[in-house]
Amino acid sequence: MIRSRFAPSPNGPLHLGHAFSAIVAHDRAHQDGGEFLVRIEDIDGARSRSAYAQQALDDLAWLELAWHGEPVRQSSRLADYADAAQRLRAAGLLYPCRCTRAEIAAAATRHGPDGPVYPGTCTGRQVDPLGAAWRLDMAAAIRQAG
Repeated sequence: MIRSRFAPSPNGPLHLGHAFSAIVAHDRAHQDGGEFLVRIEDIDGARSRSAYAQQALDDLAWLELAWHGEPVRQSSRLADYADAAQRLRAAGLLYPCRCTRAEIAAAATRHGPDGPVYPGTCTGRQVDPLGAAWRLDMAAAIRQAG
């Protein structure tokens, strides 16, 4: 069964691009008897507003897009995400990285189908994990997935 989702960030009103994305995800799920889910990306505490989340749900209803179950708020699942990250770290699939976005952009010389590819600058380096970003070691993940 196909599950698709629409995950708006409640930091402003939806625009036409959001509407298009939601319609495509909704229709794709329903044409195959699947489920269309809504997840509110509300973890940006500085910009997220509950009024925008409600407005997004109202807009989806106005577009006559019915979703399966209750919308999930990402902020309510932080413990689940932390648990998943810990399992990935324990499996050796994550590594700490202290590169800034500017450093990553400058080092990303190859381009994939979705844009620049992070070159894995910190892979294999000894980096203090405190305050570091955790990145997926794609080579290790692919090896483990077989």
